[in-house]
Amino acid sequence: MPKAFIIMRMNQIYIGKGRISRRELLQKLASAGACAPFAYLRALSEPPALQKQTAKSAVAATNTPFSSADDAFLEELEKANFQYFWGQAHPETGIVQDRCHARSPVTSDLGSIAATGFGLTALCIGEKRGFVSRTEAQSRVLNTLRFLWRKLPNHRGFFYHFGNINTGERIWDSEASSVDTAILLCGVMTCKAHFIHSEISELALEIFNRVDWNWLSEDTPILPHGWTPETGFLQYRWGDYSEMMMMYLLGLGSSAHPLPAEAWNTWKRTIFEYDDIRYIGSFAPLFIHQYSQAWFDFRGKRDRYADYFQNSILATDVHRRFCLDLGTQFPDYSDDLWGITASDSVKGYVVWGGPPATGPIDGTVVPCAAGGSLPFLPAAAVRVLRTMKDRYGKNAWTQYGFVDAFNPLNNWYDIDVVGIDTGITMVMAENARTSFVWDTFMKNPEARHGMARAGFKTYLPSPTQQTE
Repeated sequence: MPKAFIIMRMNQIYIGKGRISRRELLQKLASAGACAPFAYLRALSEPPALQKQTAKSAVAATNTPFSSADDAFLEELEKANFQYFWGQAHPETGIVQDRCHARSPVTSDLGSIAATGFGLTALCIGEKRGFVSRTEAQSRVLNTLRFLWRKLPNHRGFFYHFGNINTGERIWDSEASSVDTAILLCGVMTCKAHFIHSEISELALEIFNRVDWNWLSEDTPILPHGWTPETGFLQYRWGDYSEMMMMYLLGLGSSAHPLPAEAWNTWKRTIFEYDDIRYIGSFAPLFIHQYSQAWFDFRGKRDRYADYFQNSILATDVHRRFCLDLGTQFPDYSDDLWGITASDSVKGYVVWGGPPATGPIDGTVVPCAAGGSLPFLPAAAVRVLRTMKDRYGKNAWTQYGFVDAFNPLNNWYDIDVVGIDTGITMVMAENARTSFVWDTFMKNPEARHGMARAGFKTYLPSPTQQTE
């Protein structure tokens, strides 16, 4: 018998399944590799610093939860992930390709502003670790920020979800996306804090301050998913706990167009329960517990509602247990191999996960589910990632790290690497090892001000419920 899944909302408890609404156009991503190669960008070689780098990391060892063998593996993983963001970004515009073929990268026109946000963060990590020289990284950052400020189409500071990687021209009638703009801004502000450079700092602030959060919230403090010239605001709103926390915090931290403080209190924090563990969640995949925490440092902090870092630990452990409970149906799931989140599948792009079970789960595993969980369950997550490479690496490992998803039960392996999934893996691996992205991003006064306006205060957390 499957375990009961309990949802508590407004003091009512009931059992059931739900549905989620996702941003439009995601189903088109799986076919993006079919786009014609763009005019100027070829598959780029490794930067000279990466070619010359020895196996030894350029970052001094710190106290980490990982063994030396684990850390060596994570170094290899981050180095491979970096090559995606270096080689699959246009060198002049800085826009990062949404995805590419894992074995035979062929550049396409399809760029993603969210992948570009991860790419800007990857440049900071890569420079810090010696994967790329400071001169090369700084030049790429400057090219990107200049393009974002001067040329990339936007509406009131919000960028279109997908754009032409050469020109920035909007693709697929995509929306000016609130959450994807937030991911991009996080990358922009990470570069501002890492590269102490006057033009980078000036451009980053210009881009950040141009975003008109007042316009986005003029009708309601519950922010919409986006806006299009054809239809106006999208019907869906960010009204439930999800990856949108960073968006609200950035808006609260803005000095030019700040969100009202009460906006933080308007979205729902629904309590879920599984295996006697209670946590704030949504009917959505595991990544919702990861994205905001890639940049904002929630450790040792809480607002009037929760400690969201501890909440992500609990939600990640619940997902692990959920996968193990599915092991009788899908025998590949075990302590060595678990993790389902929005990804490619044998039937195309799917939004799946749980609990409760969402989507056509078939035994597929998604490497970024464990990769994005490294700060929350470091030992359990790195065990899964090493299993993936050691046991399935012949087909699952590429020059950019892992393919987006694979299924050992039917021998299906994705042919693509996806930018945002590679990005969350790289960023969370670095945070789990050194806290570098957290420490760097939180140097920004805007980030600290946003958390302060949301009511976050430091405190000493009690021990999190341990996994068995």
